Amino acid sequence: MLFRALEDCPYYLVSRVYLAVTSALKKGLAASGAPHVKPAYIGVLFTLWTEKSLRPSELGKRAGLEPSSMTGLLDRMERANLVKRTPDPRDRRASRIELTADGIHALGPVLDAITRILETTFADIPAKDLQTTKRVLRTVLLNCSKEGMK
Repeated sequence: MLFRALEDCPYYLVSRVYLAVTSALKKGLAASGAPHVKPAYIGVLFTLWTEKSLRPSELGKRAGLEPSSMTGLLDRMERANLVKRTPDPRDRRASRIELTADGIHALGPVLDAITRILETTFADIPAKDLQTTKRVLRTVLLNCSKEGMK
């Protein structure tokens, strides 16, 4: 697959979209009443809003994050008072990650900001095209997780 123009390269397009949406989310979150929430925290927050308490390794898997980035991310989220580490009752050597009251209360403002930003971001894109885009992106993620891509 050869691309003669940068604008035809899927990697270029995906990376530019990622940067543009992340920038919009940063601004939207800052204005939403949850300025301590950063776009990088969203996967962890969504997971904990559903799961309540997980070991860091399991949290990383469910949030789609690499193990090498979890410790630093959780440190930053702890400093922002969004999560806390608690002892694992089944294993004294391990910890679990839970939301703080601030992390729980961030749900509404974060969802509002994300909804607003994504409605603007995906405006004028027919629902059918958006469904196709999501299906294609899920396939790309699956392809990248295959043995040869690790």
